[in-house]
Amino acid sequence: MKIKGTSVLVFVALVLSTVIAESTQTCRANLEAACNGGSSDGWDGEFFPGISKIKYEGPTSKNPLSYKWYNADEEILGKKMKDWMRFSVAFWHTFRGTGADPFGAPTKSWPWEDGTNSLTIAKRRMRAHFEFMNKLGVDRWCFHDRDIAPDGKTLKETNANLDAVVALAKELQEGTSIKPLWGTAQLFLHPRYMHGAATSSEVAVYAYAAAQVKKAMEVTQYLGGENYLFWGGREGYQSLLNTDMQRELDHMASFLQAAVDYKKKLGFKGNLLLEPKPQEPTKHQYDWDAATTFAFLQKYGLSGEFKLNIECNHATLSGHSCPHDLETARINGLLGNIDANTGDPQIGWDTDQFLTDIAEATLVMLSVVRNGGLAPGGFNFDAKLRRESTDVEDLFIAHISGMDTLARGLRNVAKLIEDGSLTELVRKRYQSFDTEIGALIEAGKVDFETLEKKTMEWGEPYVPSAKQELAEMIFQSAL
Repeated sequence: MKIKGTSVLVFVALVLSTVIAESTQTCRANLEAACNGGSSDGWDGEFFPGISKIKYEGPTSKNPLSYKWYNADEEILGKKMKDWMRFSVAFWHTFRGTGADPFGAPTKSWPWEDGTNSLTIAKRRMRAHFEFMNKLGVDRWCFHDRDIAPDGKTLKETNANLDAVVALAKELQEGTSIKPLWGTAQLFLHPRYMHGAATSSEVAVYAYAAAQVKKAMEVTQYLGGENYLFWGGREGYQSLLNTDMQRELDHMASFLQAAVDYKKKLGFKGNLLLEPKPQEPTKHQYDWDAATTFAFLQKYGLSGEFKLNIECNHATLSGHSCPHDLETARINGLLGNIDANTGDPQIGWDTDQFLTDIAEATLVMLSVVRNGGLAPGGFNFDAKLRRESTDVEDLFIAHISGMDTLARGLRNVAKLIEDGSLTELVRKRYQSFDTEIGALIEAGKVDFETLEKKTMEWGEPYVPSAKQELAEMIFQSAL
């Protein structure tokens, strides 16, 4: 067919309009087509074929791809379970975990990977991530900037890579309730951070870290993130012989104050979170545990600006139990978020296993209930599959198990509260302070002379049993 003159233009215009209309329709109908600026990551179809949306089937179900205890809309203690929990998927462990350990090569070969860390693969991971969340029924996620997008040759190029992936994440979030629980900057993997970030001995590294956090805070806000987190894995020392500890602590405080100032400039309404950890990779990390971090915040006048993200495995590495650090944070008004994981008592490092201990989960949820919940924080699964678990369905099974464990813990707390025996046992143990003199002591209105006179009057004190075994019996009965 021969077409001349304006007929050619009309023909081309008709073809283009048809193509554009079809492309737009495809993009809207199927986000999995990766229509982002006309680019494609070369993947069609589902990343988890054969796995449908996970449903609640109750405690008698034998289906591993179902919830037995977590029933999102069921109301317990005045709130829906999903509002007590506010579960979140950790992008790094779930979609960047390789199964590698200090002595072994990667064992995972996920279908969305090709062995590279290209921008194309980064977008493919993000689409797999959203399919996973949709099927799991979780509407929050957490990320490090460098986990979702690759480094470039310059900071400008790196930021452009991040913007491209964040644009896709924003598109995938549209029309859903999905948003980040929190975002953060990865200030520990790159060699530039070998001496720390905010506590580096090099001012150029300090400045680079600030620029990276600035950008990470911006994209977290853009995606509707509810919190922003700082984990100072390199903020510590290997030896005091070559360390000016005072100067490094001052620098870290200045860095965090600058973050507070920028949060206010952005108009970001979420919490700023600090995540304590005792060591690993450093010999000593400055925010060792909840109490140490609270002391740091008080010293530098930052205690009203931050809350804590308590990771259970970090608490045990610091020599505490997870409930101890949760209660330390709670009673000081600092409990903001929980990394729900656990370690192995026979392994001395941060193993990041999914929490499956019902008793531990009950104690964790007891702190959460006493705190009135965690909002705008929640539970982040900073946990990974075991090195030997290599099927994609294992990603679902691990999260289901962790969610069910905490849901069962919440149900146990409700039983304990309804029974009331444990509460009454604790009340009776401290009832001597419910007297007039006890109330004065707790109000700080009694001096030593008055207490000496009382002791002369009372004689040798009677010290009753603490009833620890009874408390443990009551607790176990709820499990």
